[in-house]
Amino acid sequence: MDATTTDRRRKFYGWGYENDVVSQAEVAEFEKSWTALLGVSDFSARPFPTVDSVKIRDPRVRIPASLEGVCTADKHDRLYHTYGAGTVDVAYSVRGEFRNPPDAVAYPRTEDDIVALYRWCENDCLALVPYGGGTSVVGGVNPPTHDRYRGVVSVDMKYFDQVLEIDRTSQSARIQAGVLGPSLERQLKPSGLTMRFFLQAWEFSSLGGWIATRAAGHYATVYTQIDDHVQSLKVVTPAGNIESRRFPVSGSGPNPDRLFLGSEGALGIITEAWVRLHKRPTHRQMVSVKFTEYDRAVEATRVISQANLYPASARLVEREEAAYTGSSDGTYDILVLGFESADHPVDVWMNRALEICGDHGGNWDAEVLSGDVNADAAAKSWRDKFLRGPYLREYAIARGVMRETMETCITWERFAQLREHVKAETHRAIREVTGRPGSVTCRFTHIYPDGPAPYFTWFAYGDKDRIPEQYIAIKKIAESAMVDAGGTVTHHHALGRDHRPWYDKERPELFCSAMKAAKDIFDPRAILNPGVLFDPS
Repeated sequence: MDATTTDRRRKFYGWGYENDVVSQAEVAEFEKSWTALLGVSDFSARPFPTVDSVKIRDPRVRIPASLEGVCTADKHDRLYHTYGAGTVDVAYSVRGEFRNPPDAVAYPRTEDDIVALYRWCENDCLALVPYGGGTSVVGGVNPPTHDRYRGVVSVDMKYFDQVLEIDRTSQSARIQAGVLGPSLERQLKPSGLTMRFFLQAWEFSSLGGWIATRAAGHYATVYTQIDDHVQSLKVVTPAGNIESRRFPVSGSGPNPDRLFLGSEGALGIITEAWVRLHKRPTHRQMVSVKFTEYDRAVEATRVISQANLYPASARLVEREEAAYTGSSDGTYDILVLGFESADHPVDVWMNRALEICGDHGGNWDAEVLSGDVNADAAAKSWRDKFLRGPYLREYAIARGVMRETMETCITWERFAQLREHVKAETHRAIREVTGRPGSVTCRFTHIYPDGPAPYFTWFAYGDKDRIPEQYIAIKKIAESAMVDAGGTVTHHHALGRDHRPWYDKERPELFCSAMKAAKDIFDPRAILNPGVLFDPS
């Protein structure tokens, strides 16, 4: 077991470990940025809660003697597993509101432990919620409120944290699903291979969580979706185990792995996966391209996406967001463009991409193309602010600052209309709910030949006593605008319970009936994460 994943205790009200403290200097820097965005200068903060200051209900269930070595009703553990990491989760936590904590938290060490948990929950009519790394931002790990269950057990897979086998010849590995990103990469490092799957929540999210939520990594093309990394899965369901066979590709009927990709723990608990690995990149180039005309920047990005160049990074950032992160003076948009390879220099690919940018009015500093990925100050500034974002969330909310991100995917010809509609409706929602103007920006996180993945970020200054309610009201309008304009409800944030209203409209109803039939077979007593994909029957 990797001691770094088990010895330190996580905050129950925010991001990171209990001894992780954001410095006053960093908070002051962000307050300065929030003032520029929101026109607010007084950021008095409400205090963070403590375990002793929070009152929660007593457990409604008694842990069987046979499971006392696996389960706990410890107050901190129950608080920590009450919420994920979304804005509304942190807002409720900072307010000290934990109305629906799990009644017990389970830490299975073997697959037999998982089966024993299933039997307990079936016999006692309990819901069982796989927790993963707890970084869901859409209510995917929050205990359900359905009154058909007598209680809720949250299942933390942190002891399933080993890289079990590495196949260097085929560049793949068999890995337990509970391993977090840093531990996974540390264990792979001696092999010279990497999974090359990094996301903003990488530090605290798990392989099983990536698979169950169909996560996407940072890379703009090729190594994007977790779907493309998975070779085979082992899943423990209440009805028995499923273990698919490992092939590079197979045309033998529907792929069983696809049934569990995106299932969000509603059909079974993933315990192992064979995943594709990659050699560690040794050739890198990154540069920020400036555009004074946003439409031409979009067109340049589209042409790059259809030129078979496959950049590792192609993040088109609007000037307002670029200014917020210190990457622009606010008069131009930036395209953070990067290439990397473990096999060959990337100059030819970068040069062609820059030629395309130049054809569309882009300009850049040629001196930064030195092979040092950190040479471009604008790109580094944007990345550093992006990675620090989760650590600042509870500090922002304690000061009344709401920040939320919503992502979607849409074809190129419909993007402009979607962007305009979503920004207008979100601005309207912020004004109506808070009585103040806010900030709404859009960037591309991933690009495909047929369309981009737009990622909207909005800031608003609210009432510190009503942040959860105000956040929900704004998000409802903003998400509806995104879907009404033709976008999908999510590109990589998953469904959870928060996105269910829009997912219900997006998916074909007959497909939902097929999923319910699969649920009846794998989980006949409907104990697993009820309400994530559809309501319990």
